[in-house]
Amino acid sequence: MTGQSSTVSNQVMWNRMISVVEEQAQALVRTAFSTSVREAGDLSAGVYNVGGDMLAQAVTGTPGHVNAMAEAVAHFIRRIGYDNMYEGDVYITNDPWEGTGHLHDITVVSPSFYQGELIGFLGCTAHIVDIGGRGFGADANSVYEEGLYIPIMKFAERGEVDKTLINIVRGNVREPDQAIGDFYALATCNEIGHRRLVDMMAEFKLTDLNDISEFILENSRRATLERIAALPRSQASGSMTIDGYSHPVELKVALAFEGERVSCDFGGTSGLDKKGINVPMVYTRAYACYALKCAIAPEIPNNAASLAPFEITAPVNSIVNAVHPAPVALRHVIGHMIPDAVFDALDKMLPDTIPAEGAGTLCNFQASLRPRTDIEAPADAVRAEVLTFNSGGSGARPRADGMNATAFPSGVMTMPVEATEHTGPIIIWRKELRPGSGGAGKFRGGLGQFMEVGATDGHEFDFSAMFDRVDHPARGRRGGHDGAATTIERDDGEPMKGKGKQFVPAGRRVKLAFPGGAGYGDPKDRDPDLVRRDLARGYISNDVARDVYGLSNAEIDAVNSAVERGDAL
Repeated sequence: MTGQSSTVSNQVMWNRMISVVEEQAQALVRTAFSTSVREAGDLSAGVYNVGGDMLAQAVTGTPGHVNAMAEAVAHFIRRIGYDNMYEGDVYITNDPWEGTGHLHDITVVSPSFYQGELIGFLGCTAHIVDIGGRGFGADANSVYEEGLYIPIMKFAERGEVDKTLINIVRGNVREPDQAIGDFYALATCNEIGHRRLVDMMAEFKLTDLNDISEFILENSRRATLERIAALPRSQASGSMTIDGYSHPVELKVALAFEGERVSCDFGGTSGLDKKGINVPMVYTRAYACYALKCAIAPEIPNNAASLAPFEITAPVNSIVNAVHPAPVALRHVIGHMIPDAVFDALDKMLPDTIPAEGAGTLCNFQASLRPRTDIEAPADAVRAEVLTFNSGGSGARPRADGMNATAFPSGVMTMPVEATEHTGPIIIWRKELRPGSGGAGKFRGGLGQFMEVGATDGHEFDFSAMFDRVDHPARGRRGGHDGAATTIERDDGEPMKGKGKQFVPAGRRVKLAFPGGAGYGDPKDRDPDLVRRDLARGYISNDVARDVYGLSNAEIDAVNSAVERGDAL
């Protein structure tokens, strides 16, 4: 085989490998029990060589899961040992420091054998709705309170599932069928990935993955280093203040382009929090690397080699380098803000490249519903755990508006009302875009959402809030305005906290306004046609169109008349 034809074959196999893990991820979406996976896509899937290096990741999934899981397989190899690996094995953990950051993420790794020899590993991660303990929220004081811990161990050996593990899990979680169903779904999707992988090997007459592994990693490493080498040798710092739990959190980062590497240090960042918003280093690396790759080498596929030149450091026992036994259940609330902190530094080094700040963290909440206790509940009242994923607006970009109700950086999808209401006695009375929430600018920030949530008759519930941007909305860039802040209250006017478990009596509702993304550039430079379009769609008010963007009263009246006639944009 000539060098050119060999390169073509390797490229075809590389693309095929990406297809393999994408099918693996889609199988998980179709078979998972938890709505967080099935509806929101909170998962990851990847294929690894014998040494545990990630070769390819699925497009479906989140950066936090995928980039964190890139490190996980090495831990599995170390804990299990090659001499204890057999065909039909399946390994499992939810270790926050050797998995993907908190106990609610189940990581499953399966060794892949071909013709009797170990050739690599398939791995996948999914967020499950309940893992016991206090439940999904920020209220725990240590990881021991946050749920059941599963060390790296065998879920199955030679195809035989560990029934003792199953019984322990079932006895410690609120939704046992859902949790165990997800375990089996994770194992099955790895098996599907394995089948497709060995089909590819048979087609290309391979006996191992050594050559294709070397091709993928070497080309990715070279391409990434070329991009870094083309950057100006420079340094900059970035920072941002976010809500925290009971007091604000400072994220600080020092960034340097250094020829063959990019260093990113979080020295000066706030220390550990007493509550569960701390971030294990594996998750900090995941999102810091994601931010850097988005800006520097977005089209180079994610794998061990393309991530290696990004060196991420943080002081031990800072909020972004929490060590055991720190509470970490809501590590995403802080972790999803890391890219905006990195972007604050990058904007000083790569002008006209970096978007304005967005909502950042997901706007998640979990409702723990039960029969009402103030009076006798109906006979058909039930207990249920309902987790729903929602999004604020993303920040405006240097050449485009931000996206409405879109999760960045996580990429997790907003869950449909119908799917949420199907999982328990919960009613979403209202869910719609939040007019005026996107920061003004030459390019406007994306809009957040309004939601109003209650329970069906006969039920009360605990509402676990997991929000941010209540006191520190998204900041505009290059003259753009800030996005709108998060608000949360009961329908009787009782204020509620942005984080933590709070009681909602029967008949009461929770009213939520999720944050908007910030604007980019001076609003006076916005195309008037885009201002008229926004006004017609209800994204901005008459006052904003006139006072911020400079439309005349006559222009505003013309747009409103066109809307009334049905002729608007």
